[in-house]
Amino acid sequence: MPKKIERRQSSIHGNGVFATAPIAKGERIVRYKGKVRTHADVDADYAGQDETGHTFLFSLGDDYVIDANIDGNVARWINHSCAPNCEATQVENAKGKQHKDKVYIHALRDIAAGEELSYNYGIVLAEPHTAALKALWACHCGSTKCTGTMLQSKGKPKKAAKAKAPGKAAKRKAA
Repeated sequence: MPKKIERRQSSIHGNGVFATAPIAKGERIVRYKGKVRTHADVDADYAGQDETGHTFLFSLGDDYVIDANIDGNVARWINHSCAPNCEATQVENAKGKQHKDKVYIHALRDIAAGEELSYNYGIVLAEPHTAALKALWACHCGSTKCTGTMLQSKGKPKKAAKAKAPGKAAKRKAA
């Protein structure tokens, strides 16, 4: 099967992932890979680092996180958008072992060759979403639907999410 995506410079933020061939609506594009770790381990390892609004962490629920800083693949470079063309889907392990769940990126619509892939990170923080936090987690997707932040309302969880903020009680859900 020919490779349909590649990492390149993005106008949204730093690196991005782009289609190198057409991708059909509903197509499974790539698995989000990285080392599966506990939230406590991730919080301990990243607690001393300044928050930058940039993360390669994907929560698998209350206990585990995929840390794409370790053994991550190209999927970690897919940027957030308020009008995404992809979604993240968590596939639960058949034996109920959450640490064995997998996350895949699927196309929400047909994607043309050359188009940047994006999904809504759905970042929800436990603490109040202050102006400073909204600025830290600023969105630069350029969509007419852009909210200006990757943070999601606590009352309306999104289907997909990218990040657990290091050292924060953040939740990200994939549906």
